[in-house]
Amino acid sequence: MTMIQCISPIDGSVYAERPALLLEAARDVVARAKKAQKSWVKRPLEERVQLVLKGVARLNEMVDEVVPELAWQMGRPVRYGGEFRGFNERSNYVATIAADALAPLVIEESNAFERRIEREAHGVVFVIAPWNYPYMTAINTVAPALMAGNTVIIKHASQTILVGERMVRAFNEAGVPEDVFQNVFLDHGTTSALIAEKSFDFVNFTGSVEGGRSIERAAAGTFTPLGLELGGKDPGYVMEDADLDAAVDTLMDGATFNSGQCCCGIERIYVHESLYDDFVEKSVAWVSNYKLGNPLDKETSLGPMAHKRFAATVRAQIADAVAKGAKALVDPKLFPADDGGAYVAPQILVNVDHSMEFMREETFGPAVGIMKVKSDEEALSLMNDSKYGLTASLWTKDAERAARIGSEIETGTVFMNRADYLDPALCWTGVKETGRGGSLSVIGFQNLTRPKSYHLKKVTA
Repeated sequence: MTMIQCISPIDGSVYAERPALLLEAARDVVARAKKAQKSWVKRPLEERVQLVLKGVARLNEMVDEVVPELAWQMGRPVRYGGEFRGFNERSNYVATIAADALAPLVIEESNAFERRIEREAHGVVFVIAPWNYPYMTAINTVAPALMAGNTVIIKHASQTILVGERMVRAFNEAGVPEDVFQNVFLDHGTTSALIAEKSFDFVNFTGSVEGGRSIERAAAGTFTPLGLELGGKDPGYVMEDADLDAAVDTLMDGATFNSGQCCCGIERIYVHESLYDDFVEKSVAWVSNYKLGNPLDKETSLGPMAHKRFAATVRAQIADAVAKGAKALVDPKLFPADDGGAYVAPQILVNVDHSMEFMREETFGPAVGIMKVKSDEEALSLMNDSKYGLTASLWTKDAERAARIGSEIETGTVFMNRADYLDPALCWTGVKETGRGGSLSVIGFQNLTRPKSYHLKKVTA
């Protein structure tokens, strides 16, 4: 029997482990979900919406358990209180738009014809959720999928193995039927086998590019619709008219919060030459104020990375960049807790360029590179010089300029004077190797349902 383990980044111990389901047992889970979906979708929409919201409320009641569990599993400091703000905001918003998003599009309703397009639930939705924001990323699909009449099977990353279990428990206790929302523990082989068997009617995956490729390979020939949010290397561009202090505060937070383990974290920054020196100086001071340490300590503001192998990637990229001429500006002596393992000191690099892996490949850690630019054209060229495209953060007082530059950036979301935020009213999507599809907003409901057309010619006497 394969055991799936969470190795805690706090001390390297086995924090939790669960046996992986064998293929036949997993097939039984899918069969129960398929059967339950037939009755779930017949429930009134408002009833489904309210049951989901009750599940959200029940999870909120578990805050005293959820927050330290997250610290133990993936290292986020308890001082930040978990993910409830975003979790609740996203759930509540999709609840308010569900009726309109799922309403039929009526083309004609006359004595001669009824013509309309309705939204029909896919059936069984499989959510493969990541460890970095395990509750918020999961709810992006779970809430609208259930509201739309799908049943949901969730599988979390091994690093946050308890999250799916706790979410399902909360929703079941709130009244969502057990077979409507189920948690599974699966190894990669069983996961791929289920997808290849066309077990699911929609698969949503958030994770690495290689993970996305494995999902696509497994689904090849099944015509199963996929939603994929994969890698990122999100840029920031600080123009000469930017609010410097606001840009430093937001971009440094976007680069380092959650130990830099954010899907839309800022990983490279381009600053107009007139502000460059001041921006760098203020950024180093900002980052140097972190307290790296045990995430269970309320004084800790920067915890360990989720696993020492992720930390090793960050250190390797930094070392490679420095060997090629980059300069590290944050004094490592300020962070004695950096142990060469999962605990990683934040870092800012200058004298960087795109020949360095640090400026091209996803770092996913508390480190960022800053480059000087002379013009919008130069900044735009550098921002687009990436195989990823999730968000871009533009800093200027000129909204028309931001919109003009934004229209030429190859990205899913353009921010002006903010970063690292998911607006549930807007579609969360990416381009290039960041993935395909989109979650939340009206479009999220459309992706979790399929259109069905009715062309009814009435018999007249």
